[in-house]
Amino acid sequence: MTDPLAFLDWRSLGAAAPWLLAVVFLAASALMIWRLEILSGKGFEGTVLGTLIMPYCSGVGNLVFAWVMGRSQDASGEVFENCLVNNVTNLTLLLGLPTVIWGAVLFGKKKKLAKKAARDAEINRLSLLLTLLAGLFFTGIVWALARDGRLDFGDGVVLVAVFLFWQCFHVFEVLKSNVRQNQSLPWSIYPELAILVVGAIAVYWSINALVEWIGAGEGTWINREHLGWLSAWLMVLPNALLAMFYGWRGRAEVVYASQVGDGHICIPLCLGIYAMLTPAAVPPIFLLSIRVLVLALAAHVVLVALFGRPPRLVGWLFLAGYGIYLWKGLPAG
Repeated sequence: MTDPLAFLDWRSLGAAAPWLLAVVFLAASALMIWRLEILSGKGFEGTVLGTLIMPYCSGVGNLVFAWVMGRSQDASGEVFENCLVNNVTNLTLLLGLPTVIWGAVLFGKKKKLAKKAARDAEINRLSLLLTLLAGLFFTGIVWALARDGRLDFGDGVVLVAVFLFWQCFHVFEVLKSNVRQNQSLPWSIYPELAILVVGAIAVYWSINALVEWIGAGEGTWINREHLGWLSAWLMVLPNALLAMFYGWRGRAEVVYASQVGDGHICIPLCLGIYAMLTPAAVPPIFLLSIRVLVLALAAHVVLVALFGRPPRLVGWLFLAGYGIYLWKGLPAG
């Protein structure tokens, strides 16, 4: 299949190519996040913004990576590593760091909220709990399907179908909410969506080129063996930008929903797409990553359900947990 952007040859950029490609990727991601902030005032707010729209923008790099690697018919574990490392980073480092710096008051104290605000906060809390539980469910499905050492076409169909059902649920929730409030989406939302598409195309080109560059590398770390880890760290940078921006603005509910929602893009969607294109081999960090994901998701469920906020001490524990994950999981250089 011919690449429609093949005429944009990244090799013509010379020695600065990887740095310029990374700048293009980050600039396109920042553009998409900026326009998402505009969208938040046009009918998409709070956890709806975080779970339905934002994950596609922060997770488009992972989707492109899964597509590029799957199209190459390479049954290696890079995409699996990419998705696992991405989700572990989201649920530990990127939720722990804003909590440590700014604290994370998710929905405010009910006694200090007006009646309608308290009701909306409770609805958002329940929505976030459902999103976290879905993450546990998706992680469990991947563990069950990959117990034979790989994900094949049938497994991929199951994963994509489960994700699509989850997204249909959110779409109908938005539509029901608009009917209750007698609202409709304004026409001005469509130019914003067009800008998001342009950003996604730029992300596709830069990721495709970076994968080629890393795959051809012969350095200690810049080589094909570490492609899964390197691509995951690159692709969590937009998530980090989201987490820090909304953490600074005091919108912890968007921080939470966006990071967990981005995790749903990787697991199950990216893994499902890749497995439908070519069998996905289980990497060495699979069981370690699954354990960390289950523990982190369960901890977030308890914190949101019982306390409505993670204390700063818990933020430090998440950061420490990520450090242990790197120590145990990183391949030798």
